[in-house]
Amino acid sequence: MPVCSLFEKLWMQHVVADLDAGTSLLHIDRVFLHERTGSVALQTLENDGRRVRHPELAFCTMDHIVDTLPGRSDKTLMPGGQEFIRTTRETTGRAGIRLFDVNDPNQGIVHVISPEQGIVLPGATVVCPDSHTCTQGAFGALAWGIGSSEAEHALATQTLRVAKPRSMRVSFEGVLSDCVTAKDMMLWLIGQYSASGAAGHAVEFAGSAVRNLTVEARMTLCNMAVEFSAFTGLVAPDQAVFDYLQGRPFAPKGAMWTQALKHWSTLQTDDGAHFDREIVVDSQTIGPMVTWGTSPQHAVSINANVPDPGLETDSHSRTAMERALAYMDLQPGQSLTSVPINAAFIGSCTNSRLSDLQAAAQLLRGRRVARGVKAICVPGSSQVKRAAEAQGLDQIFIDAGFEWRESGCSMCFFAGGESFGLRERVVSTTNRNFESRQGPQTRSHLASPLTVAASALTGYLADPRDVVGGIAHG
Repeated sequence: MPVCSLFEKLWMQHVVADLDAGTSLLHIDRVFLHERTGSVALQTLENDGRRVRHPELAFCTMDHIVDTLPGRSDKTLMPGGQEFIRTTRETTGRAGIRLFDVNDPNQGIVHVISPEQGIVLPGATVVCPDSHTCTQGAFGALAWGIGSSEAEHALATQTLRVAKPRSMRVSFEGVLSDCVTAKDMMLWLIGQYSASGAAGHAVEFAGSAVRNLTVEARMTLCNMAVEFSAFTGLVAPDQAVFDYLQGRPFAPKGAMWTQALKHWSTLQTDDGAHFDREIVVDSQTIGPMVTWGTSPQHAVSINANVPDPGLETDSHSRTAMERALAYMDLQPGQSLTSVPINAAFIGSCTNSRLSDLQAAAQLLRGRRVARGVKAICVPGSSQVKRAAEAQGLDQIFIDAGFEWRESGCSMCFFAGGESFGLRERVVSTTNRNFESRQGPQTRSHLASPLTVAASALTGYLADPRDVVGGIAHG
């Protein structure tokens, strides 16, 4: 067998047929849906008289539209949201697809519960009509987001026509400093190489710093690959991944587990494998990061000042920076730690797992959110919520002044439901800071759970190292 990258191995193992130049028909191992787009795909499939080919390989959850307020039901703040929920419940029932319904004990954000349930596995192809499906590449899977029409094709045929992307490896070498997390690694990378830096590429994350990340931190890394414009992000599976998956409901059992481990151990990039592009990062150069503008590439160290568009030589970039600063109501040269906030949000498929909540709670314990700051924590799944409550994390958040919610996507995005309000300034663990992403003209600053917690406590964008020293990274 030729020397291959992990991506090449995954691609070759799933090719059903090579089509025209650079395009292949790939077998799809898992299809995951959610109520916002999945219901559309299932209903269209029904209307066309087609059935789901392998319902046992398809899954669906209620996460995007459901309310996260305590005591929730099918009712939603989003106009028409209840109809999405009803249609999803009916169409998945008729198709025989496993649904993680609103009050299912295993309900949660699709990219959180798929690993929790052992649905994503090393070497698998996983698709979902959601751009952050790349999160699941942390398990050595080939996972990417698709549209509703592609979801119909995958459900009906268990295949997809896909143009093969180029390959890229990003190696984070060295040891991360205190209070530096996977979120900071990705914001640094996108800030340095732009939001289009990986366009047309499948990105493998490698290096000593990546190998030392927890599995959940690797999920954060891969989650943000799409903000780097990558086709997907992935990390080679190792013993940490195998330990994480063992015993999960949909993971192999018994002799099948032994057989799976034998195959999974081959899912590594071979020495000497070719990549179309390589980036090597000295992890010691990365500090806690925060965004100042309206793109994830508008990211700098929390201790930096707001950049000056006047120093930008490219006219298009200068104009974009000027627009971003006007929208964010910031001035060139302004210290970011002098910027007051109105709200703090911990949640989303990027940073809502148990380890994220543990890190934030470590900072919040015995402290109070600054006066006038609305602070909200939304666990990524019902399982995460129960685990956090078993450790008393919910009480730490509540005592600090945070709202403690039910699981779901919540205010990661605004779809006519709940929002932070007109021109409110929010520091958030989410993945996108576009204009009005979290509400009408809401101003969002992306950061890690540690930086969000520190900012909530001070009432300003804050360096977590200034709040407490020596927090473990991950």
